[in-house]
Amino acid sequence: MNIKGFEGKRVVVLMGGASAEREISLRSGAAVTQALTSHGLDVVALDLPKNTAMWFELIQHSQADVAFITLHGTYGEDGCIQGLLETMQMPYTGSDVSASALCMNKKLTKCVLDDIGIRTPEDVLMRDGKPQHYPVFVKPVAEGSSVGLHYIEDEAVWDALALVELNNWLVEQCVRGVEVAVSVVDGKALTPVEVAPKSGMYDFASKYTAGATDYYCPARISSSQSNKCKHIAEQAVQAAGCTGAPRVDLIVPDIGAPVVLEINTIPGMTATSLLPKAAAEQGVSFEDLCAQILMSAHCRGKSRGEKKCGGVQ
Repeated sequence: MNIKGFEGKRVVVLMGGASAEREISLRSGAAVTQALTSHGLDVVALDLPKNTAMWFELIQHSQADVAFITLHGTYGEDGCIQGLLETMQMPYTGSDVSASALCMNKKLTKCVLDDIGIRTPEDVLMRDGKPQHYPVFVKPVAEGSSVGLHYIEDEAVWDALALVELNNWLVEQCVRGVEVAVSVVDGKALTPVEVAPKSGMYDFASKYTAGATDYYCPARISSSQSNKCKHIAEQAVQAAGCTGAPRVDLIVPDIGAPVVLEINTIPGMTATSLLPKAAAEQGVSFEDLCAQILMSAHCRGKSRGEKKCGGVQ
């Protein structure tokens, strides 16, 4: 792939960070660095430390012209690093501040999606700080990568969990069906990937423990269901204002429309992550996928407006 507009420019791949997903981010960043380097680009891999106060100086010292963000979770997907890059007037990949902050907050995301008629898991009625029925799924309002996801079978398990500050948690009804992930690159949905965790729940351990989950691409659903998932994913990222290559996670029930679980604005970018799997199914190599995402980088500083990076800086 010919990466026009990046001649003589330096790309900094931002990885690591301060979230619970730091190690995953390092793996994503290393893979992206290798992929972009294979295109002959001037690439700098920058492991951002847990001390976020150092980030501005480190990014500035990299002398980069554009940032490829592979930070996951807090400070990476919630609009923080995006805001920092905007103040530096440095173009970056992925969604802007507002879309990133929105999608990181699962409650707000549900409001936006429900408003346009996209199904999301129904909230469970609470009384005296406890769900009115079981089983339920409990997850943090603002975390990524299934961090803190719990399946609660009964009141005894709920009491043992001993949650504090319930406003920081979502308590949702269980939706049974096939779990799929639909990546949307530059507004176009890719082939749905089926996620089949052997434990029955796609939590952090199932995601990142080798052999804990089986993946099928294309997903083992009907062509009609696949098309519905792709259409809903495109609608969801458009409604949230996402750009770049976000991933939409859904449940496909036996009856009724697919249900959106969440939108990930910066999905995993190792060679075996879900986004690269979907791209490979459509004949796009990991190296070319990274190049395509890089070419979508925008300048979003208020004094510059929004411009594509390649060829305009």
